[in-house]
Amino acid sequence: MLRWLRERFDARGAAGALVLLTAGCASAGAPPLDLAEAAKGMGAYHLGAGDRLRVIVYDEPGLSGEFTVSSAGELAFPLVGSIAADGLTADQLAGALASRIADGYMNDPKVSAEVVAYRPFYILGEVQRPGQYPYVAGMTVEQAVAAAGGFSYRAQSRRVNLRRGAGEAERSVDIGAGQAVAVMPGDTIRVLERYF
Repeated sequence: MLRWLRERFDARGAAGALVLLTAGCASAGAPPLDLAEAAKGMGAYHLGAGDRLRVIVYDEPGLSGEFTVSSAGELAFPLVGSIAADGLTADQLAGALASRIADGYMNDPKVSAEVVAYRPFYILGEVQRPGQYPYVAGMTVEQAVAAAGGFSYRAQSRRVNLRRGAGEAERSVDIGAGQAVAVMPGDTIRVLERYF
């Protein structure tokens, strides 16, 4: 966390670093992403359960197609069976598939993989229609709330709780200050009830 702060703030930005630390960024997980950082992060996107991929094995149309990462984090692929996909990038998965196919099935297979549908995000709590929604690139927390029908009349509309990834802790995120917080695939957004 401290390395992240040093890279982003020089001596003149020390006050900004202090604000980030006192705002709860020292808890588990990275600080919320803005839209530009989210777009960069999608280039190194790590696969997870529910992601749908298009895999192409060149000159082998019978092996090419769309496949979904299972809830166990595996991809069932013809000839080679299940292969661990959870946590890999699409390029790493393509390399792993090429290695498995080359092990007794083909000489020098050329494999490519790309994500065609990202895993959904979830929104619960004080919204009109809580549930699971398809991820759309560039989506913000405010747009996610709108997709769920908007805030209920009891909702706290300036802060939400956000959990990014299955093993991460839930964090409180300010959305009322004009800050666009990006939604990522697999995020869980919880809209809290206001107390007054």
